[in-house]
Amino acid sequence: MRLGLTGIRGRALRLAARRLVWPVGVALAMTTALAACDSQAPTAGGAAGREVASSAPLASVSAVAAAPAAASVVQAAAHDAGQTRAQVYESVRQMTALGKQLFFDASLSGSGKLACASCHSPDHAFSPANSLSVQLGGNDMHRSGMRAAPTLKYLQSVPAFAEHYHESDDEGDESVDAGPTGGLTWDGRVDRGSDQARIPLLSSFEMGSTPQKVTAAVKAAPYADAFRAAFGEHIFDNDDATFKAVLQALETFEQTPELFYPYTSKYDAYLAGKAQLTQAELRGLQVFNDEKKGNCASCHISQRSKDGAPPQFSDFGLIAIGVPRNRALPVNRDPHFYDLGACGPERADLEGRAEFCGIFRTPTLRNVALKKSFFHNGIYHSLAEVLRFYAQRDTNPEKFYPVSKGKVQKFDDLPQRYWANLNTEPPFDRKPGDRPALDEVEIKDVVAFLNTLTDGYKPAAQ
Repeated sequence: MRLGLTGIRGRALRLAARRLVWPVGVALAMTTALAACDSQAPTAGGAAGREVASSAPLASVSAVAAAPAAASVVQAAAHDAGQTRAQVYESVRQMTALGKQLFFDASLSGSGKLACASCHSPDHAFSPANSLSVQLGGNDMHRSGMRAAPTLKYLQSVPAFAEHYHESDDEGDESVDAGPTGGLTWDGRVDRGSDQARIPLLSSFEMGSTPQKVTAAVKAAPYADAFRAAFGEHIFDNDDATFKAVLQALETFEQTPELFYPYTSKYDAYLAGKAQLTQAELRGLQVFNDEKKGNCASCHISQRSKDGAPPQFSDFGLIAIGVPRNRALPVNRDPHFYDLGACGPERADLEGRAEFCGIFRTPTLRNVALKKSFFHNGIYHSLAEVLRFYAQRDTNPEKFYPVSKGKVQKFDDLPQRYWANLNTEPPFDRKPGDRPALDEVEIKDVVAFLNTLTDGYKPAAQ
């Protein structure tokens, strides 16, 4: 169970401000440093940096805050490798360009028809463009998975998975245990972008490929020469080395700030004093933050951190909320099958540990209005449906769960032995007959607010 908003807001805000520890060293550190240097942004350490953090558009805040650490990594790595800074920058540019080409290349898949971009559309915040609960793939493009494809945006601040997450000395009270936190997937099983990219490439019901097939595809691609230039003339001599390079290039591309964490929503502009929210949006924000109403901000942090960093709209924690079973999924035709998140079946290292069963990582709500399916199993297809579930899960369970012989079969996708893991904080603190936490007007207002989290807002167009 996640901690409530009271008493942990400061911890959660500091967690949201955590900076990326670049997982592939020079390449990813340089991605952010390059963006900051190219924009001639001031460093965060001086007065100019503090001024940016308090008043500039938050896209600049993101780049500025990460630039000094990234630049130091660049200097050290360039020295150790005997390269100039210019050479390191050029290497990152090459890998970013290659990663983009790989991301859109369907020939990497076993079917030759499925690219990363097929399930992670740039026009839909790198989420699916369709409303399918789960995407279709495999060698015949008809195989169905068990989980909705999540967004690839705003993953730069997600910490490595920890069973018991504690703040570091300089960020907060280490005595506070935030519980299971972090990881880049629904179940938190991988921490690096390259490891995340490996999953769909090799999954039999997704891209259904192999290192050998990927190597052959890249070797035959128009960008093969550029791949050799970036990774060495003999990169294609070993399939595993080629595959590892592909994953590294994808990871580097997926850390491009202007694409994957631009912070250009209306809400970001509002926090920067460059836009005003409508009355409906303001009411929605109030309900979103209200600990006795939506209580959404207890897990989806909505405030800037103390250093001015933009909110991530997630505390990155893993939580169980009892989402109804999606009976439209082929895998759920087996009544004995359950997707238990962190304790399996996709994740194996926590198998058999009851306290991790039924919990899934809290996704960011940035660009959530562009999504067309929600929750880990994609059961709902509108934000209003999601909010009704939150508000009425316990007051009107018959609306969401099967009814047999007059009795509601509550939490039908989680065996009862794991119900102790379920969240019972507001709005999940009610019982049948109580008034729901939100009425339809409030739901409409919260949806209006959530629409302000979509990137691409232009203040002048207001």
